Parts: sequence; structure tokens; C-alpha cells
Amino acid sequence: MEITNTQNGSSIMGFFKDRGFDDESINGMLRKCKRLEGAHRDRASENWAYLRSIGIQERKLPAVVSKCPKILILGVQEKLVPMVECLKTLCTKPLEVSSAITKFPHILSHSVEEKLCPLLAFFQALGVPEKQLGKMILTNPRLISYSIELKLSKIVDFLASLGLTRDGMIGNVLVRNPFIMGYNVDKRLRPTSEFLKAIGLTEFEIQTVAVNSPQVLCRDADKVLEPNFSYLKRCGFGDAQIVALVVGFPPILIKSIRNSLEPRIRFLVDVMGRQIGEVIDYPDFFRHGLKKRLELRYKLLKQQSLSSSLREMLDCNDKKFLLKFGLFERSGPGNKDLEI
Repeated sequence: MEITNTQNGSSIMGFFKDRGFDDESINGMLRKCKRLEGAHRDRASENWAYLRSIGIQERKLPAVVSKCPKILILGVQEKLVPMVECLKTLCTKPLEVSSAITKFPHILSHSVEEKLCPLLAFFQALGVPEKQLGKMILTNPRLISYSIELKLSKIVDFLASLGLTRDGMIGNVLVRNPFIMGYNVDKRLRPTSEFLKAIGLTEFEIQTVAVNSPQVLCRDADKVLEPNFSYLKRCGFGDAQIVALVVGFPPILIKSIRNSLEPRIRFLVDVMGRQIGEVIDYPDFFRHGLKKRLELRYKLLKQQSLSSSLREMLDCNDKKFLLKFGLFERSGPGNKDLEI
């Protein structure tokens, strides 16, 4: 569709030109929203100003409008204000609403009564605490575009099939990772759960993974989980040991081999001189930062000729670590080697 030379077309073109849009961008928006071609400049200017007034930065507005051109022709009082005011009741921090709109501007094109209210009721029925509802919606505003019957209910049914209850457990999973609701059950979630079962996790252990680290279920079993499993096998871990690692620290199956797993294992074995099997008793070893936690604490203990298990060394904050090993008195500005 080409930009027309009609009076209305010229008017909206002038609006876009004044705000730095090029012809390609304008034509792209006209293809997305045919009604925009006949829009009045005054309406577009009013909507633009309203979006600025709720905290969306001027420099981000072109991207917002490009994603959802329809936003410029919606009635401010009839459509935009009701949704924004309702979202404000859900937020706990300044600019959360403007941030959500920036991520998914289409949220403003949906109805409060027809989409947002039923969505909130759906999550409340799953035991999602009221103060967590806003966190879910504002973290993943795309939720409002999903059909409860055709999309969200299928996710809930799948989680229930894993043995999670609908009176709170499923709600906790959705709060922990609102993005899980965007995935396809048959193409992603179920194959990943079947992979976990195939490598030896019991039903209860799969439930544990789902509750503690639902992001693991969202990753591709063939492209992500299987390569990590194979890497752990090559490192010398047995099947039962890998299961223990996965249950203890589920993200071990989705962490980057090159940037996360390999450097930590190499440090454990080659630098610390420990047996690789020690991480079985403390899978959270893979959670800690290599530079800021592992290397620094190992250096401090080595300087003082102190030994400890991985759990004793890592499972505490910096102050408790220094106190536990008698390093607190010797740390500080006068001894930079013992500072954390």
C-alpha cells in the first residue's frame, strides 16, 4: 500500500513526517492498520501526547507506534484511559505500566471488561495472590492477547497432568515464570517433560523442577537440554548423578556449556584440585559467579591454608563467610587481599 495524497492521508503523513518516520515505516504501519490511512492528525497527536503523559519516553514512542499503529486511532477516554487506569491498580513500582505498554503496546487495544477482567479472574481461580496478579500481567503483557479457552487452559491442563494442583501450585509456577504461557504444549512443554522423564527423573522430581525452575520446561529438549545432558555425561557423571544435579539445580540443563558449565568444572578440577563428584552434594555450585564468588573465596581460603566443603565455602553471604573462617578481623581496607 502506498501513501495516498488524499487530504486525510496527507494529514497523517505530515504527522508521521514531523516525528521522523520515513516512507517505508509509514507504509508498513498503513499495511498493519488500514484505518490509519483515513485517520485525523488531531486524533493521532492527542494519542501521542497521552502516551507521553503516562511515562513513555519520546524516543521510544516511534517503536511503540510502529508495533501497534492502531494505538493512534483509539479513543483516549473510551479505550486508552480505562486500560491504563486499571493497569495502574496492579502496579507496585513507578513506570511499570509504561514499561509494559512499551513492551507490548497492543495491550491498549484490548478491552478491560472483555479481556483483562476475565484474565485476572482466571488467575485468581488458580490461587494466584492478588498482589502477584499485577506482576504477571506487567511482566508479560502479551498474556492479555491469549485466549483463555484455546491457550491458557491448555497450559494449566498440562501442568495439572504433571501432578501440580490447581489450588496454588500451578498459580505459583505461572507467577514464577509468566512467559511459560506463551509456549505450545505439544511442540515444547510436553516434549521437554518427556525428556526429563527419559533421563530418569521421577514424577515428583519433574514436579520439583516445574515448581522451582519452570523456565527449564520452556527450553527445547533437542537443542538445549540434550546437549547439556551429553556434556555432563562426557564429564564423567553417571545417570543417577545427573538426575541429582538436575533436581538440585535444574538450570544446569539450560546453562551455556561454553560460558557457564565448562569454566566452572574446569576451575573445580584443575584449579581447586577437587573431585568432580563433589558437586553432587552441592549442585548450587553452578549457581555462583565464577569471578565474584568461586575464584575470590577459593583464593581467600588458600591464602590462609584453610579447607572446606563446597557447601561450607559457598552457601552463605560474604559476611558470614568471613566470620565462619575467622577472616573478618583480617579483612577490610588494610588488607585488600581479604576484601570481598
